[in-house]
Amino acid sequence: MWALRRTPNPLKFQGLSVVASRVCCAKSEIFSNYLKGNSFIYESPQVASRKCLFYHIGAIFSKFSMLTQSKSSQEGEESSESEDNLKDGFSELKVPASVNAIEERNAINGNENELASEFGLFDDDEHDVGEHSVKIMELLDAEANSGEKTSMKGSADAELFQAIISTPASYIHGVLDKWVEEGKDLDRSEISLAMLNLYKCKMYKRALQLSEWLEANKRLDFIEIDYVCRIDLIAKVSGLDKAEKYFEMIPKSFRGEVTYRTLLVNCATANNVNKTEQVFNKMKVLQFPITAFACNQLLHLYNRVDKKKMANVLLLMEKENVKPSLTTYRILIDSKGQSNDLAGMDQIVENMKAEGIQPDIVTKAVIVKHYASGGLKEKAEAILVEMEGGNLEKNRGVCRFLLTLYSLLGKVDEVGRVWKVCESSPLLKECWAAIGAWGRLKKIDEAEAVFNIMYKTRKKLSSRHYEGLLKVYLNHKMLAKGKDLVKRMADSGCHIVPSTWDYLVKLYVEAGEVEKADSMLQKATQQMQIRPLFRSYMAIMDEYAKRGDIHNAENVFYRMKRAGYVPRLRLFNALLQTYINAKAPAYGIRERMKADNMFPNQELSAKLHQVDSFRKSKLLNLLE
Repeated sequence: MWALRRTPNPLKFQGLSVVASRVCCAKSEIFSNYLKGNSFIYESPQVASRKCLFYHIGAIFSKFSMLTQSKSSQEGEESSESEDNLKDGFSELKVPASVNAIEERNAINGNENELASEFGLFDDDEHDVGEHSVKIMELLDAEANSGEKTSMKGSADAELFQAIISTPASYIHGVLDKWVEEGKDLDRSEISLAMLNLYKCKMYKRALQLSEWLEANKRLDFIEIDYVCRIDLIAKVSGLDKAEKYFEMIPKSFRGEVTYRTLLVNCATANNVNKTEQVFNKMKVLQFPITAFACNQLLHLYNRVDKKKMANVLLLMEKENVKPSLTTYRILIDSKGQSNDLAGMDQIVENMKAEGIQPDIVTKAVIVKHYASGGLKEKAEAILVEMEGGNLEKNRGVCRFLLTLYSLLGKVDEVGRVWKVCESSPLLKECWAAIGAWGRLKKIDEAEAVFNIMYKTRKKLSSRHYEGLLKVYLNHKMLAKGKDLVKRMADSGCHIVPSTWDYLVKLYVEAGEVEKADSMLQKATQQMQIRPLFRSYMAIMDEYAKRGDIHNAENVFYRMKRAGYVPRLRLFNALLQTYINAKAPAYGIRERMKADNMFPNQELSAKLHQVDSFRKSKLLNLLE
């Protein structure tokens, strides 16, 4: 049987027979054709109010356990170039002098799944879309291998790439014009290699500029992979809306499965449920195969914003005989772990193994994380011993995971033991994990020592590497040290990506300088052409809400919509709280919500009634 955990309900259910769409509460149109006529029986035990109810569904994916209690996550992080000077003192990125330096900068991401890094593995707002990026790079690699230039390692083999990274972004088109004037090679192999290496280094803005120049100057006959890269890059740099507009301009003959899949991934990454479902439906209409990859994007999305809908995806997978992948199981494991249903999580792991799929290192790390948060330290430690493999010297690849996981368990000695293995020649990803681990254990001196090792032994650090220590300072409210680190970052010529701006915003907010945080973010958006993270805006919005500052809160609301963020309950909740704290009516708020296709939940409805109470009657208005 497949147990679905429902949200707490004051009513006691006896035993009902309903179609699966009602069990899942909020059947989306994606699955309407699959659920009609298929009835399933469920029943629930009687439980006291405030406890979760369990429902058993027969005949559908009986090997999975899913929960439906959800909390909305925030916008996933995006990487973007920031090339222009900012008045606050953050200077332009100085490009590394060699490809090796770029590889060092990229090393923190590793070659595994994106969840493998602490960015995604232990932050609720991150999700795994690395599988699609890997697919894009594989396609680019195939195109690059069609010629003689096949490797990033030698500068002669990546001359175009070197030219692109060796100039400020504002001059890239000029560099490419000069490249052609000098009669240098610009065949598909060279272009694909440059694009591949830009992807590897996450230089998405430069990659987009290359794509734009190629199309505008008709230097390349675009095929599907070129359109795939363009959609993906536009979404990463400029947002989903612009990516959609470009998608509509692509000739229909090149809108294949990979092109639609790229749009699907980016819709899900943007947490846009409606558009994600629309693209998924369109793929079905076009009779593209329903794959585990496509279903996983929906599962990722629903796991963040509406867990009730996850059951629908599993129904569809069962109906279409889509075999779940390791990623599918990992999402389900994480979903159960988030609700602290560790027994249910264990059952999913057993079912996965019964299907012949063994958990990889990332999945094991997810399991350990939830054991740690759930208080099952012995079970967590048993898996850590298994991950370590008996010889840590020979199994260095697991060290960065162990550092983080042992710190979650509060094991200071174990973190020290693992770091000692790495200390003589640490990789960047190991340093990053160690800084976070020591910070989590409140060992600030040790965290700073690791950062200094990293700083002294590397030619160039990116803003991501500074973020580890910046996060430690933020979590411990060490604002002076945080600002000093930011100055050090600026002095080094380091460029600032959206995730770093997020830490800077929070530093100022924590210091009570919300106006400074807001001003800084506006300058970064306008002068450096970045797209701030959803949570950066919300940190500022929440502060204005506390103050009842309607003018500034509305301004942030407007800027978020202009940046391409779809209004959601979280945003309207903060806006209404602003009006409540200001004791002012929010005229037209219901109409605004309706226009944005938002419908209030119980909490939001209560706030709407509260702001209504501030309205003056017509008689009082006349008397004043």
